[in-house]
Amino acid sequence: MTLVLSNAEIAEIVTMKDCVDSLEDAFLELAEGRGAFRRRSDICTPSGHESGGMYALKSMDGVIPKLGVGAIRINSDILTFPEINGFLRRVKVPAAPNKRYTGLVLLFSTKTGEPLAIFPDGMIQPMRVAATSALGAKCLARENAEVVTILGSGWQARSQVRAIVCVRNVKEIRCYSTRSEMREAFANEMSPIVGHEIKVMATAEEAVKGADIVLAATNAIVPVFKPEWIEKGMHLSMIKPGEFSPDVVRRADIAATLMEDCDPVFITSHGLSVPEEPGGELQNLAQEVGWKGFVTLPDLLLERKPGRNVKTPARGRTSDDQVTCFLNPLGLGYQFAAVGAIIYQRAKEQGRGHELPTDWFTEMEIP
Repeated sequence: MTLVLSNAEIAEIVTMKDCVDSLEDAFLELAEGRGAFRRRSDICTPSGHESGGMYALKSMDGVIPKLGVGAIRINSDILTFPEINGFLRRVKVPAAPNKRYTGLVLLFSTKTGEPLAIFPDGMIQPMRVAATSALGAKCLARENAEVVTILGSGWQARSQVRAIVCVRNVKEIRCYSTRSEMREAFANEMSPIVGHEIKVMATAEEAVKGADIVLAATNAIVPVFKPEWIEKGMHLSMIKPGEFSPDVVRRADIAATLMEDCDPVFITSHGLSVPEEPGGELQNLAQEVGWKGFVTLPDLLLERKPGRNVKTPARGRTSDDQVTCFLNPLGLGYQFAAVGAIIYQRAKEQGRGHELPTDWFTEMEIP
């Protein structure tokens, strides 16, 4: 039987700590050469939707032999790039019937090839991003880091604040975003969830002053953090290439990224301009700062693995005064395989979801 799950069911059976732990283990598999992934692919064309947005078909996949799973994540989107409060942003339009979005994860067995589960990506998408950022902080932020600033107040920011408390003993959390009503709502909603009163700040500069960890989690594709705001010992993290300018990254003593070669493959209709593609309106941060030479998160985790005899010099933080920066701008289907495996396991244990005949998704004919 193939299991079909909803976002609501996933929210009840998997925690942020589950995501952090499962991704840490999976990234070690990647660093040791057992896991594998393929780069994200985006096909962008005109859509004809009334919003004037473009159509984007995105896919990313990965396989984790240790867990016996492979996964592919597929998004079918209408994309717009409006300017809001002075920032160019990437905004998806809920254009499917009943004003809904389309994003699916298909989980497969590496033993039989059969589809194990099908579920929407909306719940685990921000969770796997935030869990990855938290692992970056686990490797790079000071052990005594206590003050965290969140730049952003949307769905990604909500997961970021939940994840960071899994890896550091946080004492103070601040939030700034350009829309005051959203940052107030963020603080009211998330304070009881993370067990800290989140302080709402009037400006980004005020929010980051004296912070130990700054997590940018916006939908802006232009810089939201200025180089002159950097202080000794800070750990900086972003989830979109445009959130930090090249000058910010250059000022870091240690810069790391998720994977050195995870640039998306963009395929576009003739004459269509996509701000996020290399050579588009968005600065190519990888070329500007030599991104492909940065240490990767899987390698940093491998260096920290208990009992491992590391002969090379440490590539993470070596002093409290160092400024560290983690670039987490692009997802891997590999992450969905890791989190999907634990979702499937928990769902089976708890009898959650709807079972459909696997024969509906397999065939007698040779494909």
